[in-house]
Amino acid sequence: MISVQISDSFASQHPSLADLIPLLEIAAQGTLEARPVLDEVDVSLVLSDDDQLQELNRQYLGVDAPTDVLAFPGGDTDPDSQALYLGDVILSYPRAAAQAASGGYPVEAELQLLVVHGMLHLLGFDHADEPGRKAMWAEQARILRQLGAPITGPAPEAPDG
Repeated sequence: MISVQISDSFASQHPSLADLIPLLEIAAQGTLEARPVLDEVDVSLVLSDDDQLQELNRQYLGVDAPTDVLAFPGGDTDPDSQALYLGDVILSYPRAAAQAASGGYPVEAELQLLVVHGMLHLLGFDHADEPGRKAMWAEQARILRQLGAPITGPAPEAPDG
C-alpha cells in the first residue's frame, strides 16, 4: 500500500496539493512494478516544505540545509498483512517547484522524478560514488520513461540530484 500525506501546516496553506496525490502514487507504484521486491510492501510519501526537510536533513544526516527529497528505509514486516514496510520518502514541494521552474518544465514532472529517486533509495540504490550514480540514474531514467514522464533525470548542473 502506498500512503501519501501532505504535512498539516503545509496542506492548510496549499489545499490544491491534494490533486497531486494520484500522480505521486503512480510514480511510486511504477517504481515498485519496475523493481519488484515482494508481493506486498507499504510505503509512505510525504509532501512537505523546505523547513521540514532541512530539519530532517540536519537531524538524520548532519547537513543543515534543505534538500528536495529524503528517503528513510524501513524494514519491518506487518505481522497481520506480512507486508514489508519499505520506508518513507519525504519531498519538498517548494524545492521541487523551484527546480521545475529553473528547468523549464512542470512541477508535476519534478515530483515524479523525486518520487522515483526516493523510491530507488528505499530499494537500495545510492549515488554516493560514480558507479552507483550511473546505475541509479539509468534505472531512474528507465522508470520515468515507462511512466511517460517529461523528464528522466536531474539537470546536468545538479550532479547529486
